[in-house]
Amino acid sequence: MVDVATAAANSALFDGIRPEERSAMLTCLGAQTKTVRKGEFLVLAQDEVRYIGVVLSGEVHMIHEDRWGDKAVLAVIKEGGLFGETFVCGTILQSLVTFQAVKTTTFLTLQFQKVLHVCTQACPFHHRLIENMLHLIATKNAQLMEKLEIVSKKTLRKKLLTFFSFQSEKAGSPTFTIPVTRSQLADYLCADRTAVAREMSRMKEEGLIELNQQTVTLL
Repeated sequence: MVDVATAAANSALFDGIRPEERSAMLTCLGAQTKTVRKGEFLVLAQDEVRYIGVVLSGEVHMIHEDRWGDKAVLAVIKEGGLFGETFVCGTILQSLVTFQAVKTTTFLTLQFQKVLHVCTQACPFHHRLIENMLHLIATKNAQLMEKLEIVSKKTLRKKLLTFFSFQSEKAGSPTFTIPVTRSQLADYLCADRTAVAREMSRMKEEGLIELNQQTVTLL
């Protein structure tokens, strides 16, 4: 059982909000918790989105699938991350993507109108909450720009090297752990899983990387 107020504290959405305010805040925002199992969907493409989701535990992938069944992972949303905010904040409420749990996931739903507008009681946390949400939206946009830079490379090797370069920068070291499985990495790169595995093996043989399961070292 997830302690909602405690779990919420792990999300940057609630940075700067005092512990004693959290329970009242969640009530004021009409918060509800839901749990889905691995493989289940939180939101399907074309669903109408009227809430902001906060991942309390587990992991969610933002996925786009075309009419031919080709699937691409656009973003990986881990504990504390938001989903649905892009659509609920815009004029088009229908989701253009699918959000799927890749492990058992508990998430919080917050009514958007209550997040965006200060309530009649003028709760002191509202202004900080809006500020935090804008910061997280900017961070998500940066992640999507990173994804765009990676998949815009013309060859699979360049895509992999660009992805590894970003991971190395985040780790502050030439050695890092790939945060997704090989299958998920292939989806993220919009590539075939076998081709990704083959190319990584070639890069290892050619001395570009050291590879030990999920651990990579750029050479």
